Amino acid sequence: MCRVIEDAVIQRALGAALTTGGEFAEIFAEDRLSSSAFFDDGRVEELSSGRTRGVGVRVVVGESTGFAHTADLSESGLVAAAQAAASAARGGGAGVRAVALDRQEVAAPNAVTTPPEDVAKGTKVGLLTRADEAARAVGGSITQVSARYADSRRRILVANSDGLLTGDDQVKTLFSVGCVASGDTGMQTGRESVGRTIGFELFDEVTVEDLARRAADRALLKLSARPAPSGTMPVVIGHGGGGVLFHEACGHGLEADLVAKGASVFAGRLGEQVASPLVTLIDDGTMATEWGCYGVDDEGRPAQRNVLIQDGVLVDYMWDGLRARKEGRPSSGNGRRQSYQHLPMVRMTNTYLANGSDDPAGILADTPDGVFVKELGGGQVNTATGDFVFGMTEAYLIENGEIGDPIREGNLIGNGPEVLRMIDALGNDFSMGSPGTCGKDGQGVPVGDGTPTLRVPSLTIGGTAA
Repeated sequence: MCRVIEDAVIQRALGAALTTGGEFAEIFAEDRLSSSAFFDDGRVEELSSGRTRGVGVRVVVGESTGFAHTADLSESGLVAAAQAAASAARGGGAGVRAVALDRQEVAAPNAVTTPPEDVAKGTKVGLLTRADEAARAVGGSITQVSARYADSRRRILVANSDGLLTGDDQVKTLFSVGCVASGDTGMQTGRESVGRTIGFELFDEVTVEDLARRAADRALLKLSARPAPSGTMPVVIGHGGGGVLFHEACGHGLEADLVAKGASVFAGRLGEQVASPLVTLIDDGTMATEWGCYGVDDEGRPAQRNVLIQDGVLVDYMWDGLRARKEGRPSSGNGRRQSYQHLPMVRMTNTYLANGSDDPAGILADTPDGVFVKELGGGQVNTATGDFVFGMTEAYLIENGEIGDPIREGNLIGNGPEVLRMIDALGNDFSMGSPGTCGKDGQGVPVGDGTPTLRVPSLTIGGTAA
């Protein structure tokens, strides 16, 4: 827990936040250590480390929210921020309300054995040079290699006028490799990344050379790949490779703030069959070591495993504390913010489709032709309709029930809710995908996603083949 502020100071600051008649006040303190290194074209281009500390104060009066933040952690700094937030909320009362705090200790979801801040910079840079050498050794067509290392330790404290006082200690370590291959079809790229909510012991589990070789192989594969076809056809998405689709095209529509704004295709549909009976969609902030894992959210609520769609039926949305409070229900532990300078909002954690019962090889064998997507890339989504376009990072033709030639320069086009309804096969080989950063209203937070192998009998492929 972040202990840079004494409990008595927090109590007095909360009291000051309520001087204008506030109904609810919250103090969020953050102490973040971070380091990163970037290697490109055979040399270190960036090497940085830093520390940021600060406090955000939120005051709620009716439908109005006042918010202020400061890097001044003294009592006077906190009280000034609290008074500014209270003034912004434009409440009507007066006087100081005493707040009795009940400190709640939360067990860390992951044990960190090697804190990244204890590891020498030279050791971290050494990982980058090893990755560069391994990628270039794959083949002469690899003309560019870049690699990035990053770590952070984020200690937070959350206190509010309900008497809550708790915190969390969140450690993350990330490594990524990008390769460019040059040939007759121009330049093609490949990327691999790994990230866990653990310390430097990540590299006892993961070999950077393996990551580098996979990134290089992906780039080289695209040099000989055929242009993607165009048209509507069956699509099989491999395990771990399609989670971003369900995160973007379905997950955002299940966030309670977007539902309340009418900006979700799932608004007002609780209890309805919204997906294939094969589909169970879960958001789980308790998944140990995964990128979206934490002990408590940024409102001090414990992380939870939340079933959103059960056997195709919409059973719940994701909730932050403020909206849950208005609805008279508990938070689902999905109140998150980028930093102390931001207000919390409803955000996903680790969002995934649960395992099915089908044999993955059987799904392919039962698909005479179509496209097999091993890995989806970035894309665009309209949360109000669920319409999406996603690039295919690695994909192949399906020919006679087998994986055939690789394809490139193709997009997957469709509608998230329709895809949920159309899934007709779901494998038993669930895995999580690569770590990601989810953007919403100008804030980015770390998230994870995953799927087993699945099949959609009809999706549109936007390709460049004649």
